[in-house]
Amino acid sequence: MPNRFEQVDETQPDAITLILEQRGDGRWAKVHCPASAHEALQKDSTSESMAPKDALASAVKLANELKLAIVVVDPDGGWKKEWGELYRWSDEAENP
Repeated sequence: MPNRFEQVDETQPDAITLILEQRGDGRWAKVHCPASAHEALQKDSTSESMAPKDALASAVKLANELKLAIVVVDPDGGWKKEWGELYRWSDEAENP
């Protein structure tokens, strides 16, 4: 079963956020981890830009260490299916 990641529009206070971006020099990604997500974190941290696959691997490693969820900000549609399923949570699914 592939991993599932929720797509969101902005960083979340209780999760690690993988931020994908399309720039003139290609696709890049950053990993954002807010201090509010875990008591062991002293301050918010955001990685330098890196290749999206490397950023995803880094986010997964950090999420496993801290036992946190990963969410994805992908305004340009750069997510690749081989990385897992990207879905968007909907109130309508809970309350038809």
